[in-house]
Amino acid sequence: MSAPQAKKAKTMTLRTATLGFPRTGPKREMKEALEKFWGGKISEADLLAVSKTVLQRGVKDQVDAGIKLIGVGDHTLYDHVLDWSERFGLTARRVKDAKLTGLAAYFTQARGRDGIHALDMTKYFDSNYHNMVPEVPSDVTPALNQTEVDRYLTMLKDASEAAQGSSSTIVPVILGPVTLAKLCKTEAPLTSDQLLEKLLPCYAQLLAEIKKSSPSVTEVQFHEPWLVKTEAAGAGKLYELAFAAIAKAAAAQSFDVNVSVHFDSVDKDVYQYLVKLPVKRITLDFCRGTGMLQTVEALGFPKEKELGAGAVDGRNIWKNLEAAQAIVARLLKVVGDADRVVVSPSCSLQYVPYDVTFEKALPAALQGKVAFAVQKLAVVAEVAKTAPSVTVNAEHPILIEDNATPPTFTAAQASMLSRPEPFPQRRPKQIHTPMFPTTTIGSFPQTPELRKIRLAFKQKKVSEEEYNRVIDTEIQRVIKAQQDMGLDVFVHGEPERSDMVEHFGVKLEGMAFSQHGWVQSYGSRYVRPPIIYDTIKRKEPMTVREFKVAQKAAGETPVKGMLTGPVTILNWSFCRTDITRAAQAVEIAGAIREEVKDLEDAGCRVIQVDEAALRERMPLKRAEAPKYMDWAVKAFRLSTAVAKSSTQIVTHMCYSSFEDIIPFIDEMDADVLTIENSRSGNEMLAVLAQYGYAKDVGPGVYDIHSPVVPTEKQLVAQVERLKASGLPLDRIWVNPDCGLKTRKWEEVIPSLTNMVNAAKEMRAIVTAA
Repeated sequence: MSAPQAKKAKTMTLRTATLGFPRTGPKREMKEALEKFWGGKISEADLLAVSKTVLQRGVKDQVDAGIKLIGVGDHTLYDHVLDWSERFGLTARRVKDAKLTGLAAYFTQARGRDGIHALDMTKYFDSNYHNMVPEVPSDVTPALNQTEVDRYLTMLKDASEAAQGSSSTIVPVILGPVTLAKLCKTEAPLTSDQLLEKLLPCYAQLLAEIKKSSPSVTEVQFHEPWLVKTEAAGAGKLYELAFAAIAKAAAAQSFDVNVSVHFDSVDKDVYQYLVKLPVKRITLDFCRGTGMLQTVEALGFPKEKELGAGAVDGRNIWKNLEAAQAIVARLLKVVGDADRVVVSPSCSLQYVPYDVTFEKALPAALQGKVAFAVQKLAVVAEVAKTAPSVTVNAEHPILIEDNATPPTFTAAQASMLSRPEPFPQRRPKQIHTPMFPTTTIGSFPQTPELRKIRLAFKQKKVSEEEYNRVIDTEIQRVIKAQQDMGLDVFVHGEPERSDMVEHFGVKLEGMAFSQHGWVQSYGSRYVRPPIIYDTIKRKEPMTVREFKVAQKAAGETPVKGMLTGPVTILNWSFCRTDITRAAQAVEIAGAIREEVKDLEDAGCRVIQVDEAALRERMPLKRAEAPKYMDWAVKAFRLSTAVAKSSTQIVTHMCYSSFEDIIPFIDEMDADVLTIENSRSGNEMLAVLAQYGYAKDVGPGVYDIHSPVVPTEKQLVAQVERLKASGLPLDRIWVNPDCGLKTRKWEEVIPSLTNMVNAAKEMRAIVTAA
């Protein structure tokens, strides 16, 4: 079927929209306010005032860029998924039982408190952002939580106030009902589909509340990223049910409905039922996955609907103006009517930093090529203005990230992917430890003094000699603390590192770092992803000096060498689009391999290569995931297989679901696997035991994201549960969930002391038995 020619719009400038904006503030104002609030230094009213200021600044930036339809509703104090679960009364049972309400209930679910553990966290689809996992009791009756709904309605009013006098319109953003239900952990026998049916009346009530509070609203934007998953192919009836109810409720309020689908392309069978849903506009992501543009070109687009063209990449920092123009120009040919095409980022802009104009030291090679959130708005506006006059064809090159194509290994590289001996032969040659050996994951508290000396050294206000003296003193302090607590394997504490990726990125050629390029990882945890822009090479040893200082202080007790793995460095970076992601991973792996060899030569007997983000960029399409995991595992092995059999290789993985990738984790061939575990009820341990995982495992026994100090009794009970997991007792390590950088010393010392005592008590119990 031949595509219609684009109809000339009256103005030749397409409409523009956004799907969300950074909720951090230009200079991390939300982080500062949250930490002050938690520390009792400001009131709830003060916190909400800062939140309003940050929200309105973001709206004004969008107004100034000329964005016509400004999506508002994902701004949050901690996490937008938690926000929506609270708005609909999906509070965890243990928090309800404690009679907690308002922000006390909200932040308890996010961070925990004495006697009440926090909700689990997981990666938000394949992004670097962590969302909370709502826990829904089986007997739940969803109902609007008026306090939380009023906070949302106030957000919309504040946004309208900021846009007043402009031609911009505020569009409420709502997490879609199917996606919300699928993101929840439901208590049996309640299923996510049953929860969805219970939620739909709440969505109808919410739309009525929006109309009552903001009568000028004419459109609502529902985010349904779950549609990109493979499982969505069989969910047509579910979406028909949900959006029939949504459409009816929206019509009662005279609202148009826009469904936004992002993070990947949708499969063809999903596309065919998606375009039939009773909505006015469908916004699609044309920057991730494969084939979204080709699907629209092949199957066409319904004449009665508008197409939201997510053509400006919301998850990378390259301008890529020409690529976005080409995408929109080709879509105009399909739709045939420029009035029915709306240009937007591919997703919320929360995944990129705020404003590149704050950056004064980016390499010359990046000047003019980089766009943060504010600049992405300008790209959206430029595409809307220029795309209608761009001439392209189906062969026009469009650079987007290639996450599936495997790397090409040279014969020499292919021979470097295996350890000298298999695990059963290696393990007896490695360090000897008692049953339930204790260790930590890497970092220790980062004091204000450490941050000041790092900044002073970066600004060349102190000499390298003075800087190293302070760092070495801190390393010695950390070693002494571990000796006093009786840990079995030490770490040096990472006082020289502000971030587990940045530390390596600044020491590698081909990577650049921003000064103010912060993005939210979760809550008040922000990171500055590096920018990969050229071939990656190691310039010099990156960790050996600090290891030597630590090992000398530790005497005979082994100190772990601490490295970040190639896949995590890649996944937590803004990567190149001119070569495949796999090729970039192999370059990084080569650099890490050199570091592993240097650490080993320096006497290091245990080397931890963290792959905290292994799962994060795994394709959301089930059929494509094995391709990614294959090259990710090979990159890890390339970096670690240089180690001798006598060197213990450890890896660490953060909050994610690993059930479907256990065989790939096994193929990584690490001697010890440590995982975040404390919030998830030891679910992963049962999976590992069922699989028959035969290597050592270190499940986190307490939550480092919470300020709560676990008691020795609680930790004994947790280690007892590890013992009952089915894993061999001589394969279980005892450690916290993750690094301790964000915690205070007064929390860390008693927590680790209790952990060590719990491990000793369990040794005695097992020995006596």
